[in-house]
Amino acid sequence: MATTTRKPINPGLKTNNDTGFGNNVSSYGGRFINRDGSYNLRKQGLPFLQRFSIFHTMLNMPAWKFMAIMVATFILANLVFTAIYLLVGLSGFTGMIGTTSWQKFREVFFFSTETFTTVGYGRVNPVGSGVNFVAAIEAMSGWASFAVITGLIYGRFAKPKSHIAFSDYALVAPYRDKTGLMFRIVSFKDNHNLSDAEIKVNLALQVLEGNELRYKFYELGLERSKVDTLMMNWTVVHPIDENSPLFGMMDEDYRTSDVEIYVQVKGFDDVYSATVVRRTSYIYDEIKFNARFAPMFHESEDGKTTIVELDKLSHFKQL
Repeated sequence: MATTTRKPINPGLKTNNDTGFGNNVSSYGGRFINRDGSYNLRKQGLPFLQRFSIFHTMLNMPAWKFMAIMVATFILANLVFTAIYLLVGLSGFTGMIGTTSWQKFREVFFFSTETFTTVGYGRVNPVGSGVNFVAAIEAMSGWASFAVITGLIYGRFAKPKSHIAFSDYALVAPYRDKTGLMFRIVSFKDNHNLSDAEIKVNLALQVLEGNELRYKFYELGLERSKVDTLMMNWTVVHPIDENSPLFGMMDEDYRTSDVEIYVQVKGFDDVYSATVVRRTSYIYDEIKFNARFAPMFHESEDGKTTIVELDKLSHFKQL
């Protein structure tokens, strides 16, 4: 657990008590918010199935994992039905030409996939009552599962997304006649911009109160907290003056105070016709001192448009 040796913060500064986080240092492990915007916590105390939401999990997992689960579920379901067909007996089928055990298994497996998807090519057919009953159950399971999968796929495509990227680092650098804390954001999709974009930046740090360390939370004042349209990069700046809880803090103070800057951006996306939200945070290791961001846009060669170089979002130079 970090300890603080810096001078006390101006007691006249107003703390933010509406962050949703408590102030007991010993109750927290690591950062509050991960870089991807998820909350750094794990819930327990209730049974897993009561806490787990299949729909929510499937909508929010990475695309590769979603597809892998879909393929694995399809294969597993057909393996289960294949095993049931084999238990009922191959005498209930007609049209099978396989002679070895593997060939027979393969024919039954592909018959299962054709029944599950209601394709039904027709060479292998169920004739016995047992396999016909199983085939009927499988066909019903197939169209029911595809209805669920269609809903999940539509939900993933239709779910509003912010498409906002944050710089990898926040900088503490000269700003006008003082110092400023700054980071950059950009809307990175073509023809996908936010209107009425608003940003809120909060600071969490440990403060020594008597003999006890406690977390204090402050909403940081910004040079600009709202833009009409987020179409280019936006350098968000918090001036570090006498009204800032960071005033007077040195590099080492950021580390010993366990500083975390957490950010929330929201705006109206006219593609989804909805308000979207994106979060991230910066801890001490992700804050660079005495540095300045490199320019990331320039005029095109023909002078008719502006080029935004998205790969330069996190580029900076030490001063």
